[in-house]
Amino acid sequence: MQSPNLPANHPPVIDRKIGVLFIALGTPDGTDPKSMRRYLKQFLSDRRVIDVNRVLWWCILNGIILNTRPKKSGEAYAAIWNHELDESPLRTITRAQSDAVAARLADQDGVIVEWAMRYGNPSIPSRVRMLAEQGCDRVLAVPLYPQYAAPTTATACDEVFRVLMTERWQPAVRTMPQWHDEPGYIQALAASVTAHLATLDWQPQVLVTSFHGVPKRYLELGDPYHCFCAKTSRLLREELGWAEGEVKLSFQSRFGREEWVRPYTDEVFGELGKAGIRNIAVVTPGFSADCLETLEEIAITGKEQFEAAGGENFTYIPCLNDSTTHIDLLEQLVRRELQGWI
Repeated sequence: MQSPNLPANHPPVIDRKIGVLFIALGTPDGTDPKSMRRYLKQFLSDRRVIDVNRVLWWCILNGIILNTRPKKSGEAYAAIWNHELDESPLRTITRAQSDAVAARLADQDGVIVEWAMRYGNPSIPSRVRMLAEQGCDRVLAVPLYPQYAAPTTATACDEVFRVLMTERWQPAVRTMPQWHDEPGYIQALAASVTAHLATLDWQPQVLVTSFHGVPKRYLELGDPYHCFCAKTSRLLREELGWAEGEVKLSFQSRFGREEWVRPYTDEVFGELGKAGIRNIAVVTPGFSADCLETLEEIAITGKEQFEAAGGENFTYIPCLNDSTTHIDLLEQLVRRELQGWI
């Protein structure tokens, strides 16, 4: 029951609840230039993502990128867009993941599961306030990145805390740590690889584990992301029982002229094809859900790059998405982090 001395929109005092907020990277609201420009401006204005000279970057972003990139990016999104729901696959899958975990946690009274996008909609501020309005005085933030990185995990948590800086009554907050080497995660990855390869009438000579790249400078400044990716790739290879040379780590999606962590995925595709490797499979363990970077950059463009270099058979292994094994893992991680609260 709400106290008569408190405003109507004040979080309930007695009916205490716990919020779980899944956070994905982000998505434009549409593929049109206006929607793309709005999304790219928010994304590329984040100092965690681009930390170069602010005045110089403002000029580049507003004078060049936002006038040239929206159309090209919109065309790429259109190639993988969920036209039935008129939304990006990332939004569709993140919602499904949240709903599935919510169903698993239905046995816990007072636990509310929501989802948000760091860039785009539904926004983190809107979801944090929604949880507070529903009476959540404790919130677990779950950035959906198995490997911690400042431009992904940290900026998601930053935004949660930024919202709370404006609130008179802050809920207690926990943040999910990375799970790059969790046995359940590695086993789920290995099972997805094995199941996918079983559907083929050919076998890959090499499995490429492609992760989103970051500037090399970030590694030198102390970001552990590269090391976490390398460990995930090694553990996956060991779980599959493959030889060391049969699994190759690489990094995709580089942007700008600065050197990023190597090797680059597109160059690996070319090198493998030119070296006489005819059959490869690609998995993207750093992505919890399929999105532009996996469905367009790897499954479409990556296939073209490999074939242009002489490759013959290319297969992309989907992300864990809302598969049963992935929901099992997410439920396990969430329950562990909620200990003491439930």
